Amino acid sequence: MATTAAHAAPVASEENTGLWSWLSTVDHKRIGILYLYTALFFLVVGGLEATVMRTQLMKPNLTVVTAEQFNQLFTMHGTTMVFLVIMPLSAAFFNFLIPLQIGARDVAFPRLNAFSYWVYLFGGLFITLPILGWIAPNGGWFGYAPLTTRAYAPGLNIDFWVLGLQILGISSLAAAFNFITTIINMRAPGMTLMRMPMFTWMSFVVQFLVILAFPVITIALVFLQFDRFFGTQFYEIAAGADPLLWQHLFWVFGHPEVYILILPAFGLVSEVLPNFSKKPLFGYNVMVYSGIMIGFLGFGVWAHHMFAVGMGAVADTLFSLTTMLIAIPTGVKIFNWIFTMWGGQIRFASPMKFAIGLIAMFTIGGISGVMHSSPPSDLQQTDTYFVVAHFHYVLFGGAIMGIFSGIYFYFPKMTGRLMDEGLGTLHFWLNFIGLNLTFFPMHFSGMLGMPRRIYTYDAGQGWELFNMMSTMGTYLLVVSTLVFFYNFFKSRVSGQVAGNDPWEAPTLEWSIPSPPPDYNFAQIPVVTSRYPLWDLKHPEKTAGVDHSSASIEEVTGAHAVPMHEETERRTAKELGLPMPFPTIKPLFTALFMVLMIGGMVLKTLTPLSVFVATLITLAALMVGSLYAWLTSPLE
Repeated sequence: MATTAAHAAPVASEENTGLWSWLSTVDHKRIGILYLYTALFFLVVGGLEATVMRTQLMKPNLTVVTAEQFNQLFTMHGTTMVFLVIMPLSAAFFNFLIPLQIGARDVAFPRLNAFSYWVYLFGGLFITLPILGWIAPNGGWFGYAPLTTRAYAPGLNIDFWVLGLQILGISSLAAAFNFITTIINMRAPGMTLMRMPMFTWMSFVVQFLVILAFPVITIALVFLQFDRFFGTQFYEIAAGADPLLWQHLFWVFGHPEVYILILPAFGLVSEVLPNFSKKPLFGYNVMVYSGIMIGFLGFGVWAHHMFAVGMGAVADTLFSLTTMLIAIPTGVKIFNWIFTMWGGQIRFASPMKFAIGLIAMFTIGGISGVMHSSPPSDLQQTDTYFVVAHFHYVLFGGAIMGIFSGIYFYFPKMTGRLMDEGLGTLHFWLNFIGLNLTFFPMHFSGMLGMPRRIYTYDAGQGWELFNMMSTMGTYLLVVSTLVFFYNFFKSRVSGQVAGNDPWEAPTLEWSIPSPPPDYNFAQIPVVTSRYPLWDLKHPEKTAGVDHSSASIEEVTGAHAVPMHEETERRTAKELGLPMPFPTIKPLFTALFMVLMIGGMVLKTLTPLSVFVATLITLAALMVGSLYAWLTSPLE
């Protein structure tokens, strides 16, 4: 079997280094790394926003920030964590892993992939930078209309939010169509749908959720944009509009969005748990079907966010039942993860700790979520800190825990080096303790009546202790995150060299060098098993599970890349493999598109003629960049 050097430091070719190579890259792996670094930057931004808020609420009647500044902080914290952190961190793994897991050399549309990233970056900066001047969005991450119409929110704050979310939606939709096409059309020979790794499967479901859910929020945002900029009356109650229109449109998007956030983490954990239990994933077929069922039912539960608006007994009963029903496929996943570990040869490395942490924390969040399926219970808890506790256990204890597990697991494949295990353990325990210290007391302050979205409170209401505990927990989370970043960047430079497969993993991505070459596989692999590397190296682990009869060379294409400890990898040019040309044109197309859409904020600041001329100029630049992109050779 051909392998790369297990003890040689990873080497980058000169032609793939330098700023220009990153600005013009269309390599899905490099784009995944760009997503990772950018989302980690926004994690710092969102974490700082949360820390300031928790400092303000540490004691009664503090004045760390004003009420208006607090509104901007909690709006931007929610918006940042949902749209600029968790979704892009998942996208980092979509980009890096999906082609590797299905045995493809690239994604279906490499330039569209680059465009998606640059739109995300510029859109994220557009919606975030206004907070430096305290003119950031201030209407909540849910943006309830008519409170966000011009009559009640006259400044530029909401304009940045409305336009920024539309920009970010374009990025998400472009990526979704790309990955659906990639998974359907570019799987290696023998890579049937029911042989795909679980992360790819959950990613596949997520892309359909994106293309079905994001148009709904786009419609809601376009209505609001026209109300604010052009005087229409989609949300004007005096003109006969339904005050609940925004809520229905937003939550038809908003609840599938929860599964857009959590399913990729489920997929990552479903890769980590079998690996560190040295057992195949328990109930693979059921795990696939339960993921599909979660995606399907996710569109039928949105109005459980609206039990307090007076929909009536029939609607309340229907959405109560669907909310209970969706707990079944979610619970199936939790039990299958537990059964995967049961009787396994468990190794408690950092990825495994975070994976188990997800199971525990998401279970707490899931239980409190089922509580909200009962309208009488929900009426007591809605708009209190009990709900804040619930969704942070789901999104932080679930999605973020799963993403940390994935980062520790796939860091060696991305960089060729291992993260420090001691620092990883310290990060886990600080994170685990800080998470529970921050969010568990919110259940109690919420049940004692503390409302959400208040920037201060009077003493004597029984909330002081719980708020102090939550703030101390937040500070502990800050420390844990600092440990993670120190470990991440230290290991990136001087971590232990990992080799191809430091975890003895079962799937295709671990059969190639770390970090992978730009062409991924010199010869497209032949897949005859769900766990091709285990079948070949450790057949006792997969006895009776879709067994393989292929050789290692057939499975990995390794014979086409004669690698030895004393030689460097060969390039795509040396192997005669056509690869997409790097190009900076998607970057310029994204930049001019973001400037064109974002330029709408000029309508209230400049004369109409200047506003129109600016938009026409930016539109022309965008169309010109797009034309240059579409007419240039691909490879």
